[in-house]
Amino acid sequence: MKRPDGEGMGMVRMGVGRRTFLKAAGVAAGAAATSGLAGILEAGRAPAFAQGTKLHVLRWTDFIPEADAELKRQAPLASKALGAEVTIEFINVNDLQARTTSAIESKFGADIIQLLWNWPHLYASALVDVSDVAEPIGKAQGGYYDVFNTTSKVGGKWLAVPHGVIGNTVAYRRSWHAEIGVTEFPKTWDAWREVGKKLKAKGRPIGQALGHSFGDPPTFCYPLLWSFGGAETDPSGKKVVINSKGTIESLKFFQAFWKDACDEGGLAWDDTNNNRAFHAGEISATLNGASIYIVAKRQQDKIKDDKGQPLYLDIEHGAPLPGGPAGRFALYVPFQHGVMNYGKNQTLAKEFLKWLHQKENYEKWFEAEGAYSVGSTKMWEEHPMWSKVDKPLRVYQAAARQARMYGHAGPATANATQVYTKYVIVDMYAKAAQGQKPEDVAKWAEGELKKIYE
Repeated sequence: MKRPDGEGMGMVRMGVGRRTFLKAAGVAAGAAATSGLAGILEAGRAPAFAQGTKLHVLRWTDFIPEADAELKRQAPLASKALGAEVTIEFINVNDLQARTTSAIESKFGADIIQLLWNWPHLYASALVDVSDVAEPIGKAQGGYYDVFNTTSKVGGKWLAVPHGVIGNTVAYRRSWHAEIGVTEFPKTWDAWREVGKKLKAKGRPIGQALGHSFGDPPTFCYPLLWSFGGAETDPSGKKVVINSKGTIESLKFFQAFWKDACDEGGLAWDDTNNNRAFHAGEISATLNGASIYIVAKRQQDKIKDDKGQPLYLDIEHGAPLPGGPAGRFALYVPFQHGVMNYGKNQTLAKEFLKWLHQKENYEKWFEAEGAYSVGSTKMWEEHPMWSKVDKPLRVYQAAARQARMYGHAGPATANATQVYTKYVIVDMYAKAAQGQKPEDVAKWAEGELKKIYE
């Protein structure tokens, strides 16, 4: 899910000079009664709350570099529109939660922080109610995906403004699968294990990250758990039920799958390693967002297959994870922006988020993502971009409708977020991959979850 270089920190600071600002402030003074962003733009001057202020936005470094480049381009435009200095800082995604926690504890940091998953539940006490921003956007754009009603909304209030969803499917080498007679991706876990056996025997294993990383490890492990009927808790979210027959059966399956079909070095992988391994021709398939395909195409002069042809031409990127006895599930990554209540520029922060979601601004970022991160509202499913993207990427057009969240089939609570943060579910499968007895691993996970839930 990450850009090939894996790391990266960037910052862009763009502002409006004091002389320019004062000149603009003298224009259309009679429009002062008009409020909100529309009034600001109509008046052509900075609002009183923005005079002399700065706004600091903290986000991850996107897997799609062009998307961050677009936000950097927009920073001075937002600065001009709002009459304040807008700073957008980009950091490694696996550092984002630590920075968020530190800012909350010290009551000092970015005014707006990009929140992943159901973090608004975990940080609810530090977030401003942004219902006045989120609700009009959702209403105007066909409604938010259900996953955001679970993640961004806490106690009936929007504590974050939904921004986008990163879906995932299994990216796989079309020609390598055809060589062993596979023309359609397996629909069940057992069938994928048999396909993986044949591929690994040819030195082309399946690659799966199982390290402590934000995206690929949990988005694989949770759906695997659910597909065998396992769950963290009962539907109430209060009673821990992880030590169940379904969980143990999923662990038994995974233990065999890992040995028979996977690159066993994946125990140490984060979200960058499987991308690199796939682009290097070391693995035949991996669960990932659209970035593997998009980056391979945009860097086709560099990323080639074993025959010297552009690798993207041999990538199929439209297979969801297989299903198990309890069904087929998906865990996609929701992104949202939270306004921090320790900040001094809360009104300005809200106006910036309104500006960011204006169609002419949001659309350019959406197009730069190229199907990697899709819109937070259903309106964007109808965007003309979808008729232009390559066929392997079209599976993402409405994929966000299928997303589940941590805690399923119980509620997506702060406790469920803590389980994710501590990588209990990921580590459960990693322990099985290392050869520990499934019954013992399930019992270990039960103990860890009880420390959090009970």
